[in-house]
Amino acid sequence: MKKHLKQTGSVLVVSLLAISVAACSSDNGSTATPSGSSAASTAAAKESQPPKLSQLTYWVPNHSAASSQMKTYADMGMYKELEKITGVKVSFQHPPLEVPQAQEQFNLMIATNDLPDVIEASWGATSGAVVRYPGGPEKAISDKKIVKLNDLIDKYAPNLKKLLDAHPDWKKQISTDEGSIYAFPFLRGDDKVRVFFGPSVRQDWLDKLGLKMPTTIDEWYTVLKAFKEKDPNGNGKADEIPIYLDKNLFATDAPFMGAWGINYSFYQDKGVVKYGPIQPEYKDFLATMNKWYKEGLLDKDFAAPNDKLFDNKMTTDLLGATVSFNGGGIGKYAGLMKDKEPSFNLVAAPYPVLKAGDKPIWGQKDFAYNGVGAAISAANKNPIETVKWLDYAYGEKGDLLFNYGIEGQSYKMENGKAVLLPEVLNPPAGTSVQQADAKYTRATWSAPFVLSDNFQTQYMAYPQQKKALEIWSAPTVERKMPLVTPTQDESSKFASLVTDIQTYQDEMLLKFIMGVEPLDNFDKYVKKIESMGIQDAIKIQQAALERYNKR
Repeated sequence: MKKHLKQTGSVLVVSLLAISVAACSSDNGSTATPSGSSAASTAAAKESQPPKLSQLTYWVPNHSAASSQMKTYADMGMYKELEKITGVKVSFQHPPLEVPQAQEQFNLMIATNDLPDVIEASWGATSGAVVRYPGGPEKAISDKKIVKLNDLIDKYAPNLKKLLDAHPDWKKQISTDEGSIYAFPFLRGDDKVRVFFGPSVRQDWLDKLGLKMPTTIDEWYTVLKAFKEKDPNGNGKADEIPIYLDKNLFATDAPFMGAWGINYSFYQDKGVVKYGPIQPEYKDFLATMNKWYKEGLLDKDFAAPNDKLFDNKMTTDLLGATVSFNGGGIGKYAGLMKDKEPSFNLVAAPYPVLKAGDKPIWGQKDFAYNGVGAAISAANKNPIETVKWLDYAYGEKGDLLFNYGIEGQSYKMENGKAVLLPEVLNPPAGTSVQQADAKYTRATWSAPFVLSDNFQTQYMAYPQQKKALEIWSAPTVERKMPLVTPTQDESSKFASLVTDIQTYQDEMLLKFIMGVEPLDNFDKYVKKIESMGIQDAIKIQQAALERYNKR
């Protein structure tokens, strides 16, 4: 996702003394009593200054790697240590883990104006995000839900400011078309930390059945049929589930849909914005998924995602293929299964194409910024001190804390570099590396800091994970839309259009695949989306893309 902070690069220092002093100061940083002033005027001056920041309320969706071990991020080693360093106690507010419920709680919070001090969400994403503000971040600013951060960062966030000055492309990505910076961003540097998700398959099952790694949709069909019919788990039962692709995984970076050159949302083809779910190729994709579903190749539970149920299927030797994260998938199950079933070998598969030898267009490869960031709400009484608190993560000491945790507990220093301890990289059976790391940091998922490639290289401890980086980096990603934003005038219209359209297309995706709605009605479905205003939404995205290119 981005050009990141190097362990041996230029030092970005945040002074704890400066934080503590500035936290007690007025906006101009002066704490001195004017010469000749009275005691009363001195008291009045003190009262006019913002109080020292001692507490923050912080809204952020929880992550399963953390929630399985702690009730709140406040129990995480990183935040415990940050409280000791800064003196700021954080009360985290976690919505439900499920995406629809999290978005509903976010919407309710915004509607009732019951705002915490900090709101971490997918502010910069226009679609496909876990939690996002309808209409985008500029509208959130104009609606007086969050504050514009440009001046605050210039004056009170020296670490982030230095990074943005050194990487103007990062600043372009985290800004709106109007130039507003709205959140402290999650940033990734080079390709090593931008690729972390893709198709995966049981290599041990392929080997047992004498099958080669599938690269085309037709080859995948052959493999999945064999998984269903030839008992690769060897228990004498026809209980294998060839592939699991839940309704959300269909949409995420087009892992199989991309073989047809489209995605599940807006994309650009040589600068022209198009919408995947109304293209003729989308019908071909649906026909293939419908065939897989009817033949029992696609998990029957795909329409109702359930993480615990998925874990059970994977760890009881029932599942042959899926789309997974590198750390929270390949690495996770390698750790969970290393003692239980040593032959278990979940590995990355290439993003499929239609014709053998073609280079995949679609795949997961993030920009430096993925849209996730921590915004300061308009209800925050201490925005300056909050900016200083958030800025700590982007300095040298914050880099160590947010990436590696606590020295002596989760990492040690060797030759000037942080090295994760064996307790993190080789946890006991039944605990994944991601879960072990989550006791100390949020480095394995999005958070407001800069992800270090040094961390990522170590975190991908298994050879299968390192190979996955190579395999999943192959797609050109040439059609991916940058994180464009609508104008304030466009935002309300775009949000209402896209919300209704996505709700309808999600419903029809399930119906077409499950055969509830015959594919003969595809043209009728397209006309319905057209009648809902998709062309207006495309025009808004086209204008936004052109503005983005001019930033």
